[in-house]
Amino acid sequence: MGDLLLVRHGETEWSRSGRHTGWTDVPLTERGREEARGLVPLIRSHRVGAAFVSPLQRARETAQLIGLQEMRVDVDLREWDYGGYEGVTTVEIQRERPGWFLFTDGVAPGPPSHPGETPEQVGERADRMLGKVDAALANTEGVIVLVAHGHFLRVLTARRLGLPPSDGALFQLATGTLGRLSTEHGRPVIAGWNIRPRPS
Repeated sequence: MGDLLLVRHGETEWSRSGRHTGWTDVPLTERGREEARGLVPLIRSHRVGAAFVSPLQRARETAQLIGLQEMRVDVDLREWDYGGYEGVTTVEIQRERPGWFLFTDGVAPGPPSHPGETPEQVGERADRMLGKVDAALANTEGVIVLVAHGHFLRVLTARRLGLPPSDGALFQLATGTLGRLSTEHGRPVIAGWNIRPRPS
């Protein structure tokens, strides 16, 4: 099993203010673009065998800025569908639901087009994505790069490690950072997390 590089897109206005950003297609801020460009040396230090990217513009622009030439857009990499909590901050939600926690409590129902997802449903998407990753790893000697979103990548990490989706809560992932999932003695491990380039 080869390495998997996880890239969370750069900063957006909504990520900066803590608003849950699922399907809303917000662009990167200029700081977000700088965060993405800063990852170029880290990506170039690896031989990329295949790359997958979420269809949302904040992820696609990040993928372009980090220098990925060929990438497959995959809807399974989209962010958690927050349903009725789209655009709402955790502080605002907890005023109505004290103690609410996304990874265990899920979201309020949203409109028919975006009804929301349970942690288990996000975990199922992550499992599907990991199946595609494993198929790609079987046909390349390079690393696989996924460019996507914070909460989804946290759930995917939990599933890669054999943990329930709710354990994605353990893996805080900042914007414009890289995580590396590898193996040790044939078992999946986290080999690096929240990696940013060293200050020059």
